[in-house]
Amino acid sequence: MATEYLEHKLALLPDRPGCYLMKDINAKIIYVGKAKNLKNRVRSYFKSSHEGKTAKLVSEIRDFETIVTSTDKEAFLLEITLIQKHQPYFNIKLKKGTGYPYIKITNERDPHMIITGQVKKDGGYYFGPYPNVYAAEETLHFLQKVYPLRRCTGHLGRPCLYYHMGQCLGACFKEVPIEKYQRQIAKIKSFLNGNVGSIKKSLQQKMETASKNLKFERAAELRDQIRYIEQTVEKQKIISNDYTPRDLFNYYVDKGWISIQVFFIRQARLMKREKQIFLCINSPEEELATFILQFYNRKNNLLPREILVPPEVDSSTLEQILQIPLRTPQRGQKRDLLNMAQENAKLVLLEKFRLMELDNRQTIEAQKQIFAALGLSYGHVIESFDHSHIQGMDPVSAMVSFVDGKPQKSNYRKYKIKDELEAHNGADEAANTREVIYRRYSRLLKEKKPLPDLILMDGGIIELRVVLDVLHNELGIQIPVAGMVKDRHHNTSHLICGSEGKAVNLDPKSEGFYLLQRIQDEVHRFVISYHRKTHSKNALSSQLESIKGVGPKTRIKLLKNYGSVKKIKEAPVEELMKLGISQTVAQTIKLSLSTTPIRKVGP
Repeated sequence: MATEYLEHKLALLPDRPGCYLMKDINAKIIYVGKAKNLKNRVRSYFKSSHEGKTAKLVSEIRDFETIVTSTDKEAFLLEITLIQKHQPYFNIKLKKGTGYPYIKITNERDPHMIITGQVKKDGGYYFGPYPNVYAAEETLHFLQKVYPLRRCTGHLGRPCLYYHMGQCLGACFKEVPIEKYQRQIAKIKSFLNGNVGSIKKSLQQKMETASKNLKFERAAELRDQIRYIEQTVEKQKIISNDYTPRDLFNYYVDKGWISIQVFFIRQARLMKREKQIFLCINSPEEELATFILQFYNRKNNLLPREILVPPEVDSSTLEQILQIPLRTPQRGQKRDLLNMAQENAKLVLLEKFRLMELDNRQTIEAQKQIFAALGLSYGHVIESFDHSHIQGMDPVSAMVSFVDGKPQKSNYRKYKIKDELEAHNGADEAANTREVIYRRYSRLLKEKKPLPDLILMDGGIIELRVVLDVLHNELGIQIPVAGMVKDRHHNTSHLICGSEGKAVNLDPKSEGFYLLQRIQDEVHRFVISYHRKTHSKNALSSQLESIKGVGPKTRIKLLKNYGSVKKIKEAPVEELMKLGISQTVAQTIKLSLSTTPIRKVGP
């Protein structure tokens, strides 16, 4: 259901291609999409019924922007740029790939072969990628034995060890003709392109000859070389009759999720694959097209000579952008491989669903046990609070949020205690609790955001009564509240509820009790981490205030760039001067801090 504000914006949408950016209540971009017709596409989000993850997206949309483009191709390219820039939550999220190893023949007077993970435009020859570093290294080692180039640094004035082993052409002590290198490189290229039959046959003949001549060591070496080829170059199943480098994409969709499989075909073999699962907001074919563009926009992800896709993908637009052919095989081995990719995508997605179901059963059941122990019907959201200070100094509070038994870190909140005087310089836990609870829930009421189903306080009866008083008497709302009590060893002991602090029984061996421990430990960890950072900065600020020549602006620069006495001590005077600090003041700062003991920050 669109608001009046959104209705006005929807009425102004153009009948043009372009991109749209959906925003949440905080004006954060949560989804970027493209459309051939912006008016029809954007209106469909608010005028049609949705299920699953799309419904979740629509429920969070509070505003949107559009960018008109001249063509569909421009919309494709712009969408990729916007997604990479804003990283919207509901869009495809690709991990930064670590890359796969390549064998490279360097472009220099005396070329040599190396393993590399980066492909550069440096005139070198690149072969691969290979499934793993081990396979690439074994292939390289074999080539260095059979088709040697240069193994040494060159120009040593004497033959190197590799030359004596037959693995170097002799650049170490003589000038090797360029033509000789070229002949070797041609053989290496032929080998790495899959033409290994003749090499194996030649090695087989040499092995038999060596054996007949009673040269058994040589025969054994040739035998090992044959096995090596079988274990590396030929260990992959041949899946096509040509050696065109190609990538293959297919997908499977279910329950609002899309699973994509990418097959990499190199040297007529399926060398490796990648898989991705993410929310399917638009049509599957549009999601796949966007995925393909993002896939090749990643660093070090080289384009093949051909891409295979299912028939429903908009191949013409992708071909214009990528400048390589996209084809849909109709029969034969390539068609079978396309079907295999889809079947793999289906299996991966079904596996994810099973794991999600298992995980949800465990976490939800644990949360159900907590609510049942408190005599409450099940609720999804638990919020928990804790405080921290050092003898009343730098008091802070923090809140963690658990949804269906899982931490939702995007909902965590930090609070600096404002009213320190009223809170007896931060040492009054009750005053701190009153301030933070009022700030949290008065804001939720003001912004008309949903309230949690349960509040858990890290503390005893005093904090519990304060929370109940703020909620009931000051804010007029009813939210169940319980206190998490610790034993003398500072471990989770039990729950209390009500103004009388009634103890609540929860089996210490149950999943619910384990979840309670997790919540208490997490809120304690979060508030301590926040307090240490705050206290450290305040301590440093106090030390800087006492240094002559250091004013507010200089303190801010130092705090922003270093954040600790140790880091300022380690910084050279010249580095401090780059912040706009004079040499005299920089030297004074270094001298003052080196003679001032660092205050220990406790828990």
